[in-house]
Amino acid sequence: MSPENRQSPPLEHVHATKRRRTLKFEQLDENDNQTKSQTATITETETLTWKPDQCRNPPTSNRFEPIRSSRNRYKRRKRKHKSVTDDHRQWTFSSRDLSKFKDKFVVVSYNILGVENALKHPDLYDKVPPKFLKWERRKKLIREEMSSYNASILCLQEVDHFDDLDDLLQMDGFRGVYKARTGDANDGCAIFWKEKLFTLLHQENIEFQNFGLRHNVAQLCVLKMNQSLLESAEESSLSMVSQSQSLVVGNIHVLFNPNRGDIKLGQIRLFLEKAYKLSQEWGGIPVLLAGDLNSSPNSALYQFLASSELDVCQHDRRHISGQFAKCRDIEFQKRNSTSDWISISRPLLYQWTDVELRLATGCEGVTELQHQLNLCSAYFGIPGSHRTRDNLGEPLATSYHSKFMGTVDYIWHTEELVPVRVLETLPVNILRRNGGLPSVRWSSDHLALVCELAFANNGDGT
Repeated sequence: MSPENRQSPPLEHVHATKRRRTLKFEQLDENDNQTKSQTATITETETLTWKPDQCRNPPTSNRFEPIRSSRNRYKRRKRKHKSVTDDHRQWTFSSRDLSKFKDKFVVVSYNILGVENALKHPDLYDKVPPKFLKWERRKKLIREEMSSYNASILCLQEVDHFDDLDDLLQMDGFRGVYKARTGDANDGCAIFWKEKLFTLLHQENIEFQNFGLRHNVAQLCVLKMNQSLLESAEESSLSMVSQSQSLVVGNIHVLFNPNRGDIKLGQIRLFLEKAYKLSQEWGGIPVLLAGDLNSSPNSALYQFLASSELDVCQHDRRHISGQFAKCRDIEFQKRNSTSDWISISRPLLYQWTDVELRLATGCEGVTELQHQLNLCSAYFGIPGSHRTRDNLGEPLATSYHSKFMGTVDYIWHTEELVPVRVLETLPVNILRRNGGLPSVRWSSDHLALVCELAFANNGDGT
């Protein structure tokens, strides 16, 4: 968020004056379609509002400026003000009483748009002014945006200038780890955490190429909330509370190719397996998973995450992620997301080759998948407005460029974590008004997902 967008509004000086004047105007008679001259003498009260910065960019000429009433001028000023501020994102809070929950933190999942990716695909940003794509500008916006959220943990994707971000975020107290993609691509994933809030206990990476699942990568970290933050806890012993306030943080960027649902499913399956195993190794600690899954909320991949099971042969691997080649119709999505969810369980069997099944499930001959994490979507857990959410409770759009508008980014957590509040994305009409992302305010073609979570074991126990 740029500093100019956070300036306090100037003080206003209001003066009211009365004056009498005679108006002559023409009116169209609806009965005979003839214009009639009318005169009227009126007394009006005009309210004049003076703002110090209102004439920062005065018009060069008002020769052809039409005369309007003060009421119309007020409406015009109101519309102009709205156009500047309506891209402000709002927090939505849980309806539950969470005042007893003490240990809270803010997590961000953000595909920050790799510099190289933006250069390779200029057709996706043909409506975006070139200055909004420059890394020197975008990296500063990223830092400002993260600071405005008071973020504790950052899960970033498409990071290809990690050292730049590391230098900037260290100034705000973050420490981070990075894993580059294998193969020819230069970007990767990065996890940052506030050093005063968390300590890194363990780190491991997943290179999916080792499992025949392309060159994407994922990260897993075990973070422990620092002792100083737990001293005020009102639960049993400090040692027990301290041990429990650790969590597994996972960060992933899933393969984009919509036709390779077998590989996408295999990557997510392996990610969930590793996260669960790590949680058990550290005493059954909570799990937090974030990233760009390149899958829509009405997809079979989303269903697998939410329900913990999936019959692979009921789905076409080319459509398993719910992606579309063209920009998705958001209005259709809003009306039909629930019915789409139902339709993906139809009893129609699709043909998968043995190789595709092995990539998807990890085993020969297996067609039904299960995972052992009881996952909840952070945004699903806190209902929001129909202006920014679909019928499943997920954001309508987390990514927008010339060929796509839709949701592919998520924050998932196990039941040991409780969502306190989430940051709404932007309404679709506001996004379309920009013509695409990045924009003057937002540094990527994705919007960051932001959620405040609390450890459930130091609240009311529900």
